[in-house]
Amino acid sequence: MNQANHSIVDDLKAHTPMMRQFLSIKAAHPDQLLFYRMGDFYELFFDDAIKAADLLDITLTKRGQSAGEPIPMAGVPFHAVDNYLSRLLKLGESVAICEQIGDPATSKGPVERKVVRVLTPGTVSDESLLANDSIQLLAAIYHQKRSPKNQTFGMAWLDLAGGQFWLSEYASEDDIRSELHRLQPAELIVSEKSELQIQHSCLRQLPDYYFAIDENRKALCHKLDVVSLATFGCDEFNEAIAAAGAALQYAEETQKTALPHIKQLLPYFDQDCIRLDSATRKNLEITKNLQGGEENTLMSIIDRTQNVMGKRLLKQWLHQPLADRTTLRMRHEIVRGFIEASLSDLQEQVKQIADIERITTRIALGSARPRDLVRLSSSLEHIAITKSILKKLNNNVFASLVNGINDFDELAALLSQAVIENPPVTIRDGGVIAEGFNQQLDELRALSNNADNFLIDLEEKEKQNSGLNTLKVGFNKVHGFYIEVSRAQSEQVPEHFVRRQTLKNVERFITPELKQYEEKVLSAKSKSLALEKEIYQQLIQDLQPFVRSLHASAKSISELDVLLCFADVAISYNYVCPELIDEKQIIIKQGRHPVVEHTVEPFIANAITLDKEQRTQIITGPNMGGKSTYMRQTALIVLLANVGCFVPAESAKIGPIDRIFTRIGASDDLASGRSTFMVEMTETAYILKNATPNSLVLLDEIGRGTSTFDGLSLAWAIAEHIHQNIQAFTLFATHYFEMTEFPEKFKGAVNYHFGAQEFDENLILEHAIHIGPASQSFGIQVGKLAGIPQAVIEAAKYQLSTLESNSEIHQLQETPVEQLKTNLISAQKENLLNQIKSIDVDSLSPREALELIYQWQQPLKNKE
Repeated sequence: MNQANHSIVDDLKAHTPMMRQFLSIKAAHPDQLLFYRMGDFYELFFDDAIKAADLLDITLTKRGQSAGEPIPMAGVPFHAVDNYLSRLLKLGESVAICEQIGDPATSKGPVERKVVRVLTPGTVSDESLLANDSIQLLAAIYHQKRSPKNQTFGMAWLDLAGGQFWLSEYASEDDIRSELHRLQPAELIVSEKSELQIQHSCLRQLPDYYFAIDENRKALCHKLDVVSLATFGCDEFNEAIAAAGAALQYAEETQKTALPHIKQLLPYFDQDCIRLDSATRKNLEITKNLQGGEENTLMSIIDRTQNVMGKRLLKQWLHQPLADRTTLRMRHEIVRGFIEASLSDLQEQVKQIADIERITTRIALGSARPRDLVRLSSSLEHIAITKSILKKLNNNVFASLVNGINDFDELAALLSQAVIENPPVTIRDGGVIAEGFNQQLDELRALSNNADNFLIDLEEKEKQNSGLNTLKVGFNKVHGFYIEVSRAQSEQVPEHFVRRQTLKNVERFITPELKQYEEKVLSAKSKSLALEKEIYQQLIQDLQPFVRSLHASAKSISELDVLLCFADVAISYNYVCPELIDEKQIIIKQGRHPVVEHTVEPFIANAITLDKEQRTQIITGPNMGGKSTYMRQTALIVLLANVGCFVPAESAKIGPIDRIFTRIGASDDLASGRSTFMVEMTETAYILKNATPNSLVLLDEIGRGTSTFDGLSLAWAIAEHIHQNIQAFTLFATHYFEMTEFPEKFKGAVNYHFGAQEFDENLILEHAIHIGPASQSFGIQVGKLAGIPQAVIEAAKYQLSTLESNSEIHQLQETPVEQLKTNLISAQKENLLNQIKSIDVDSLSPREALELIYQWQQPLKNKE
């Protein structure tokens, strides 16, 4: 709240009792929008109302006065609140939900209210507030700087809706940024003393005591019911435990309860996965294309999952390819087994299984709605059938999936007996618990349900006794039961009729018998509703022992769905099982780009071999010739092989890969004040610092953002450093033809090119790779294809012929550095180079000497 609101809070006596209640509750939630329940609306007041009206585009009104000032007010209907909450959470806002917990009939003054939960972007579990196909994470980071060279970054991330909790530690801020790009947390927590320069749409700064390492270690052990965190393999962590403790405490505070479904802490180790930095994820268009959409991405092509749990897991796997060959080979064998079996029956069953992972979480948190239980009950039937089908396949490779799916006969029986088939959305108005589940509830309901027969009998009896043919017996929620008689016959009613209400054409009465029955029925309805709510809450408690086994089964169903998806894709697109080998090799025959092959007809497949004999490929050829597609498809085939999927190729042998790097394309980062070339160099620097001999590096057009000599010098030096010092597998695409001399200098480097031919001044692109360097880049011809005006094309051809006739520049590039400097010294002595008479030639770099020679010789050529 602003300063004005602080002054209001300071003098609560000046306000009405209801405003005093609101402001007292608001004082405990200064950073959240307070949704204050009033009847059928959630109201917001003061600054909250002004802010919400702007964000949600709702009407800002006023509610009387308090402390002599009009009260800004905005509200949303109770029945439509989820829509408004979802919009606020997407904007990074947090909301405190304040409900009436007192009885209006017995309350003196304002009905008692309290905040029952706090909704934040990273801690929601409500079905209506979550995206079905993505995980909404809460992440926390803790950084301890021991020295400039000794830093540790701890991070923990919690999937509250899915019931999973991870932690890890990193050595640099770059690694943290890369992980944040992978995880895309909805909410990020840091210490208020943190020096991290990280931008996030929903960044929370918490007091430093949230991150106390020793206290958090004890708290986590107590919460997870273990003596030591060594049980989960993460006892050696310190900063990560600080972050995990902070995340868990924050989540529990928002939920206003413990988190009984969080029973495990999963350590995440770099060496277990193939690392992908943010630039690589973007360039490979795994789940988002370069424009930010989801079309023509790897995910869009291979996603044949049948339910949302599988879809979420597929996204997770694609962004986290494994290095563990044993797990990968098991996945490949399961996919092979499904290809040999029939997929349709299993897929049909998996399709019928609801999002039991998130339903189970809502059960654990006590927020499950009646329809959650019905969907769970139905899903249990399909889970049982799924397990039965897997068993009948009688293949040992499916054993892990079969064993991961638990039996739920007892739970299924309980749910089918407890809840009706089509319950209302909430328990609020009753009608959820099935008949026969509770005898007392059945008796109370019978009393209410028999009211219709009683009223019919009473109406007939009173008509006969009174002789009034207009007499009717009715009921409404405001006045209860009544006997209605027309105005004309109202003076003829018996003496025991007591007038209750006068309307325009009728009079309404009550009798002692009807009054007694009314009290009995209304009491039964009230008791029935209260008892049904108690029964429902007890049912939720009775389901708690099943939470862990339900989550475990949900995990197995998700994996089953993804592996069925892989089998379906392999059959549909003619993918093959990759061979995971121990040698340092990547050998792909007739490899295809998994996305481009569906958008280009015909698609030209290409082979690739990377091994000790050729670990660096210098790739030349025209724009649009296929260089970028070839490079990306190599990375995507490696990625698919390492998530357990078959690959688009005739065959593929994939050796151990620890990281994939790409430097393809660039754009200005204006927000950070970085030019295109600066972005390019920053990404390249990250690769040079982090690549290893087991990395796959894709570099496209390095050095193009600066002058020709600068760019060529950088390109050569970068390629040389990777090839000689890092020795990673490298695909190096370039338009610098001077780079084709690289393989002549260094063993293990090879020239490849994409061919093209000119026919009647038209360019025909082959899209096929060939050994050796390209003859030319065909840049002018590509410009013509793009629609450059013919006059410009002709002018470009003239300029090209002029440049190509200038043989001196090519001769100079072939001249040894010593000869260049000798020529410069001679020029100084002969007064041919006046502008550098005082320069120390020996201190010049090769590039500087080359440029000066050209500057000296060009005027002489022009003079001649």
